[in-house]
Amino acid sequence: MDDPRLASMSPDELRAAMRTLGYKTQNDVANAIGVSRSAVSLWLDGKVGVPRPVAMLLRMLVAAQRRQF
Repeated sequence: MDDPRLASMSPDELRAAMRTLGYKTQNDVANAIGVSRSAVSLWLDGKVGVPRPVAMLLRMLVAAQRRQF
């Protein structure tokens, strides 16, 4: 039973989540979730996978954002 919400997040999915949540810069998303800007940069470059708890948090925020409209 693989829950897709528990999977890591591709750089493209991360970019899409950032857009949906209104984060314009790596710094915006880093400050919002409490990580360094360099961590976000590594995720966006695909050099390091997005940690699963971070991916899950961002997916939950995106889902909540979509429900508001």
